[in-house]
Amino acid sequence: MNQFQIKPAIQFGADALNSLRDLPGKRALVITDQAMVKFGITERVIQPLLANHMVVDVFAEVTPDPDTAVIARGMNAFMASQPEVVIAVGGGSVIDAAKGVIYTLAQGGKLTHKPYFVALPTTSGTGSEVTAFSVIKSNTEKWVVVDEYMLPDLAILDPNLVASVPGPITADTGMDVLCHALEAYVSNQASDFSDALAEKAVQLVFAHLLDCYQHGHDMQAREKMHNASCIAGMAFTNASLGITHSLAHALGGKFGVPHGRANALLMSHVVAFNADFQHHCDNLAAHKYARLAALLGLPARHAREGVQSLLVAIDVLREQLGLPTSIHACGIEHGDFHAALAAMVTLAKQDNCTPTSPRLASETELDALYRDSFLSASITAH
Repeated sequence: MNQFQIKPAIQFGADALNSLRDLPGKRALVITDQAMVKFGITERVIQPLLANHMVVDVFAEVTPDPDTAVIARGMNAFMASQPEVVIAVGGGSVIDAAKGVIYTLAQGGKLTHKPYFVALPTTSGTGSEVTAFSVIKSNTEKWVVVDEYMLPDLAILDPNLVASVPGPITADTGMDVLCHALEAYVSNQASDFSDALAEKAVQLVFAHLLDCYQHGHDMQAREKMHNASCIAGMAFTNASLGITHSLAHALGGKFGVPHGRANALLMSHVVAFNADFQHHCDNLAAHKYARLAALLGLPARHAREGVQSLLVAIDVLREQLGLPTSIHACGIEHGDFHAALAAMVTLAKQDNCTPTSPRLASETELDALYRDSFLSASITAH
């Protein structure tokens, strides 16, 4: 028996921030980072809360790729505040950290009540505002925690909060959206419901990501990409992901490559692997990729042509976004990469995203995917 869950409620559009005036409770804890404080976004969130006569505390110590120490400090801030509402304001790292705080407190029996949880993303990438996933770092390893308890109650998508996101971050996070949709679409847990969301997210990315990158204040493009991020998040929280993410988690943990960029470097190789592109190219994943190519108006008279069209489209978009051409181009030297390779393969094999990959990958095949991506991010360049 399959299940499809729709949560949280979503407020979206240019005035979505105003919904903060209607939150329940009298005390709120805003979890964020120093960048959001510096650029005044935290203050923009606090003002409608104060207008709602709420007492507001702020924990602004979240760092990129939050680790267990950040979670521990956030737990202390929560216990001191005792909020009825928790509001995560930031990118995926901030929302993941807020999830980690709430989940760990609950697991430790320290919550007298579950707070009303609001996620307010300020990047269009992770979709964390609508997922049961959280990625937390421990030393150099990234651990994926999946639990429905971490789902926010409300997601607020206000495109005004992403208008000033720099081009390189727009590129990284946008490719993360594409990867979420592609992996959910061919996951062995995919359904008609998740497929519909994944297809729409892919179409929105190819229609609007480049405009966001080149013209950051194009508010229609920003809104569409913000929606695409959320839609892809809804797809993968129900269908899960695959080995692009497994490989990217390990690569990012070892070398600090931004998550969306790591996905972009590995994506084409995994699509080709899933579709068995070098051999028969006649499995379910291949036919689904070909359907996506057809939806994008690309040549797809048969599965192989459709997969090749999609691979070329991914490569062209990555190049237009100015992303690196290989793992090596990220500044990772041969010796360092090969010294870490075996450990990364082991971590990828153990990652929570691996079991839902449409094609089982051996450690040898994971190793090959890393090696190929180290030399080139493009399968069509081989």
